[in-house]
Parts: sequence; structure tokens; C-alpha cells
Amino acid sequence: MKLEVNGVVREVSPSPVESLADTLRDRLHLTGTKVACGRGECGACTVLLDGRPVYACLTITNACVGLPVTTIEGVGTPDALHPVQRAFIDHDAVQCGFCTPGQVMSAIALLRGNASPDDSDIRRSMSGNLCRCGTYPRIAAAIRAVANGQETARGD
Repeated sequence: MKLEVNGVVREVSPSPVESLADTLRDRLHLTGTKVACGRGECGACTVLLDGRPVYACLTITNACVGLPVTTIEGVGTPDALHPVQRAFIDHDAVQCGFCTPGQVMSAIALLRGNASPDDSDIRRSMSGNLCRCGTYPRIAAAIRAVANGQETARGD
């Protein structure tokens, strides 16, 4: 089957019940998508499917045919970070980093759908992403900074 990931059409042969997370990590070697719980409870595996955040651990790869998939590897580069990635760094929203790819993907989806989220919008949209380190206030501050135009895609 053909799967569009990060703007590139790739040929993959997943099993009928293979998760998108497993396809991304094991077949396409895109390991930025993390798998922690495997049950859609933590959000570490969040990717964008046709622009909407989904848990890749619960999404069957075969159901993604014809829908673009965006992973953390597809939103910025070390030389040209996405504004959300830059904001996470600038606001020290990254501790251990395991949840960060899913947090960033959810934040991008939030800001694409609501350019001026209030704190309630941020809490609601990010509620499916857990952070064991507890950096929620910093994550929210990073999202607010992007929404307020305080972050750009500048490099270091």
C-alpha cells in the first residue's frame, strides 16, 4: 500500500491490524513517534492524520490510505524549527522529552484550528497528552507564546 508521510509517498506492507505507530517506527524508521502505553491513554504517539491529531498506537495503518500523515520529523528541522518546537525550547517545556513529540503535534493541531486559544482551550486540547515530568504550565506558556506571535521559526 502507499502511505503519504511527511509529504512523501512511501510503499509499505503492514499486517492487516498493524498500528500506524508500529509502521512509522518499525518500517519507516521514524522513531520520533513514541509508544508508551499502547492503549491511547498517554498521547506520546500523537501524529496528525489529515491535519487532525490521532493516537498512532490506536490507528490501523490500512485505514490511513489516501490521508496524509505528519509526524514530528515532518514539522521542522534543526536549522528551521517549527514555532511550536522553538517555543517549547524557549519556555523550557521539555524535561525528559519522551512526551514532547506528541505534545508538539497536539499543540500544532490546536493552533491550526484556533489561532487564539485561551487557557481553557489549551487545557482541553492538550488533555490527551500526559507528561510525567509535570511541565504542563510551561507547555501552556509555550502555546500561548506562539498564539501571541512571540515565537517564530528562527534557528539558534
